[in-house]
Amino acid sequence: MSTVVPARKSSIRMIALASLIGTTIEWYDFFLYNTAAALVFNKLFFPTFDPFVGTLLAFSTYAVGFAARPIGGIVIGHYGDKVGRKSMLVLTLIMMGLATCSIGLLPTYSMIGPWAAVALVLLRVIQGFGVGGQWGGAVLMTVEHAPAGQRGFYGSWPQIGVPAGLLTSTIIFSLFSKLPADQFMSWGWRIPFILSVVLVGVGLLIRLKILETPSFTKIKEAKGVSRQPILEVLQKYPKQVLQAAGARCAENGAFYIYSAFMLVYATQHVHISRDVPLNGIMIASALEFIAVPAYGALTDRIGRRPVYMFGAVMTAVLAFPLFWLFDTGSTPLIWLALLLVFLCSHAPMYAPQGAFFSELFGTSVRYSGASLGAQLSAAVAGGFSPLIATALLPKYGPNAIAIYIIAMALITIVAVWSAVETMRHGLEENS
Repeated sequence: MSTVVPARKSSIRMIALASLIGTTIEWYDFFLYNTAAALVFNKLFFPTFDPFVGTLLAFSTYAVGFAARPIGGIVIGHYGDKVGRKSMLVLTLIMMGLATCSIGLLPTYSMIGPWAAVALVLLRVIQGFGVGGQWGGAVLMTVEHAPAGQRGFYGSWPQIGVPAGLLTSTIIFSLFSKLPADQFMSWGWRIPFILSVVLVGVGLLIRLKILETPSFTKIKEAKGVSRQPILEVLQKYPKQVLQAAGARCAENGAFYIYSAFMLVYATQHVHISRDVPLNGIMIASALEFIAVPAYGALTDRIGRRPVYMFGAVMTAVLAFPLFWLFDTGSTPLIWLALLLVFLCSHAPMYAPQGAFFSELFGTSVRYSGASLGAQLSAAVAGGFSPLIATALLPKYGPNAIAIYIIAMALITIVAVWSAVETMRHGLEENS
């Protein structure tokens, strides 16, 4: 007996680490666009508009990627439930890497005119499709391998890929942004995107070594694979899909205000250097490395819902203080604002999602169900939140954006309150 348990622990730790590295690479790809949309694309792809309209259009192309996420979740989730989790993870990693590298090679408006923006939008759609499909597979690889009492902890490991990808992309983009302005705008911004090819190669080597999950292997051997997973989800689990979508509303919508829009707010409204919020985001992302698995472990002790609810409530509580602290123009207070929203708002909502959403659905449709619920909200809340915030700011000011954040938090509070506690659910209970 003593030799079996350590082997199992070693296996799940290796799988969790592989999932973390893979999701980090894919979120690195996705977040590079966020930073570039806020700081570069308005000038290179929409130069005929004033800075505000150019930023609005850059965030519109950003939103298009989110619109593609539910489609990616449905299509990739369908095959993830029919073919397996592992093969879909490999496919999405390749898709994300090629799209991101291609953005780094794109000709700009000065070279090919409006077609530059069209190509940017198409590549963003591919990015959104890929990331919409990869999330469900990444969390299922860890949750379906994890011991019953540790699904919250191990299910949070792929979630660390978000702060890790955000930190990595922000660091690399920040390094190249220190080039002289003309060099940065001509070629410096491209290098972080092109580097994605190297990262994808590393990620593929890791993901190809992972075994398929026991849960999927079991239903495949028993010939229990669903013929139409997405239709079965909509027939059997419509309430759970809506609950997952509602639960993601505040987490996803507010997060992209924190990580993308606040860069615009700092530079165009507070009139401070972009380095101040960029450095604050890097510090907060680094600390989320610890906070996310800590909150994940806590969900195994007190439940998914209490931890999630704490984050949703804190999202509402911190909505106005976020802007008050930014408006001071003080670097320490801006960093404090970002630390509070990342660690007390985003992390406690994001950490439980892997286990919480997976436990809401049966094995035969789990990839489709978790992906659909998560990505529906990402398209509506996450994709449009920077765009809405940018549109609200000049006419109504930051208070309107704070009220918008609170509205998203209330939706999440209602969704989590209405859901059942899944901490003690067996993964096969809903099958």
